[in-house]
Amino acid sequence: MIVLGTIVKDSNADIFLRGCEIMPRQARLDTPGTLHHVIIRGIEKRPIVNDVKDKKEFIFRMGNISTEEKTTIYAWSLMATHAHILLRSGPYGVSQFIRQFLTGYAL
Repeated sequence: MIVLGTIVKDSNADIFLRGCEIMPRQARLDTPGTLHHVIIRGIEKRPIVNDVKDKKEFIFRMGNISTEEKTTIYAWSLMATHAHILLRSGPYGVSQFIRQFLTGYAL
């Protein structure tokens, strides 16, 4: 979602948007070599990893598939209910990496 408006700070030090217009999210730029911040979340805030073994498998798969897809991972954070990955997509774009990573992880 993209919010367009003017950020205003009033005399009470409150910050708000004036002339707020909410627009739908634009299509993802999926060009090879693009920098992406990917967020993976569990459905209804449920855990995506249950124990140390799950965490290790998640990290192992992420590393292997990033090598196969020639995707560079700059940073990542794995928590129980979600994960963040900062990556530069490989020659097939970010969608191929995410599809291969999450499909295999869910099975």
